[in-house]
Amino acid sequence: MRPQAFLKLKREKVAFERREQRSLFLLKRYRRFLKGRILDVGCDRGWLRQLLGESYVGVDRRGLPDVQIDLEKVSFLPFPDASFDCVLCMDVLEHLDNLHYVFEEIVRVCRRYLILSLPNNWANARRPIARGRGSIGHYGLPPEPPRDRHKWFFNFSEALAFLKAQGEKYHLHEVEILALEKPRPWPIRAVRRVLWPSLERYLNRYAHSLWVVFEKER
Repeated sequence: MRPQAFLKLKREKVAFERREQRSLFLLKRYRRFLKGRILDVGCDRGWLRQLLGESYVGVDRRGLPDVQIDLEKVSFLPFPDASFDCVLCMDVLEHLDNLHYVFEEIVRVCRRYLILSLPNNWANARRPIARGRGSIGHYGLPPEPPRDRHKWFFNFSEALAFLKAQGEKYHLHEVEILALEKPRPWPIRAVRRVLWPSLERYLNRYAHSLWVVFEKER
């Protein structure tokens, strides 16, 4: 990608050991956008429901959704246009064959803010490939059909390019672009910066996820 693609990028060091920690991070960092009606696409157990109250609606095919939906089998989200003030979609799109269509649908039902995150699959694959053994979470070839898996394998740059392209396509304004990496002691971070001075290559190796806040044109 061109260097200017990274100009507005912010960086933060945080790790998520459990899925609910991702929801709590979102609440802490983006609380100012979580006003009015909130739609959580791929809500899992609806970790934000108790914190956001009746304004919250979670959809998923399993877990504890308010509306049970298989995003790969529905032709549209069962909500009117612009019916939610903020739409959340955290680490969900990579699980869907029809992710481009689902993106179109979440834009349709969004009135103002759209908050998305995507994983950097290269970061998880880096060590097993370097060691020549091990496995990569949500990939591989299990002996039995898995309940869940990633259907797209991409790096940080590709995730950023995808979200920027969707933003241009649907006339979405970029409010914030955030790269998350796991906390590491400063000597390790210093060595990594020496070995990988290119920000793009560094993030492709070490950023575990990309977060973007879009604002929809009124």
